[in-house]
Amino acid sequence: MKKTIGILGGMGPEATAYFFELIIKNTRAEKDQEHIPVIIYSNPEVPARTDAILEKGPSPLPHLLEGTRALRQAGADFIAMPCVTAHYFFNEILAREKVSFLNLVDETVLYVQRKMPELKKAGLISSTGTLKSGLFHDAFAKEGIEVFGPEDEEQEQVMEAIFGKQGVKAGFTSGRPKEIILGVAEMLIQRGAEAVIAGCTEVPLVLKEEDIEVPLIEPLQILAEACIVKAGYELKS
Repeated sequence: MKKTIGILGGMGPEATAYFFELIIKNTRAEKDQEHIPVIIYSNPEVPARTDAILEKGPSPLPHLLEGTRALRQAGADFIAMPCVTAHYFFNEILAREKVSFLNLVDETVLYVQRKMPELKKAGLISSTGTLKSGLFHDAFAKEGIEVFGPEDEEQEQVMEAIFGKQGVKAGFTSGRPKEIILGVAEMLIQRGAEAVIAGCTEVPLVLKEEDIEVPLIEPLQILAEACIVKAGYELKS
């Protein structure tokens, strides 16, 4: 049975658009009518997730619940959220809303188990909120995989590259933001990372697999493929 995908987005808008594009590009379809019905709820007014996790700002949960209800009422059979840091609030959403919801972190772990069974150590490039929350650290530790992030000064640069005035969220996907993210990835590899996790949905907008010498684990790509399969469609080979 074919299903409709709901995208709980806007965090940020470009990552949401990129995620939708991944669903389109990875679906086996030869004409419009063979693509998946998708409902997108893109609310850029959701409060900053990292600020909430670090107790420096309001919780995004009310906005996430509002978006979840809107998608369910619009006819989404299940929901995916193309924002890694927002998954800190995932269990709270499920506790309040009875809805089928794919978890980006869980899908990433399943992918690694399937495709990279020998992986023991992975570097993480993410928001400080994701880093401090331990979302990836905890999930991967259960499978015997160590996840580690950048040094404090490097993490400040990552945040500047993503959230700064000339960062990825401001529309800059080349130049300085890319240089910073690539430089941090290379430092993680030097410290023993056998793969790099693009742990913020803005990271794959500037860092590509061909940029580094180890595999790039891209949760957005993984989540998009999981959505296609769950919706009852075929992946493009």
